[in-house]
Amino acid sequence: MRIALHTRVRADKVAEYEAAHREVPTELTDAIRAAGVSSWTIWRSGSELFHLLECEDYARLLAELEHLPVNIAWQARMTELLDVVHDYSAAGSDAGLPAVWEL
Repeated sequence: MRIALHTRVRADKVAEYEAAHREVPTELTDAIRAAGVSSWTIWRSGSELFHLLECEDYARLLAELEHLPVNIAWQARMTELLDVVHDYSAAGSDAGLPAVWEL
């Protein structure tokens, strides 16, 4: 399944956000893959961030990452950089953007 998400980086933290993503912990990317994600891309337009991920089951992904220490540390770091954060709770599985059109 494909999931589109929207987050927003603080305008004064764009460089730090991009630098952080050049150094995503291997333990975290391994956990994301193990949770069934085959790809995850983030595009930025100004401060707006658009994520597109392909995964087997988005709710499962969130459940597997929510309490994982490396993800908790990563999310704490992202909370410092973002105005709109990614919600890893069970409620977050409904946070995907609705599709408007698809070819």
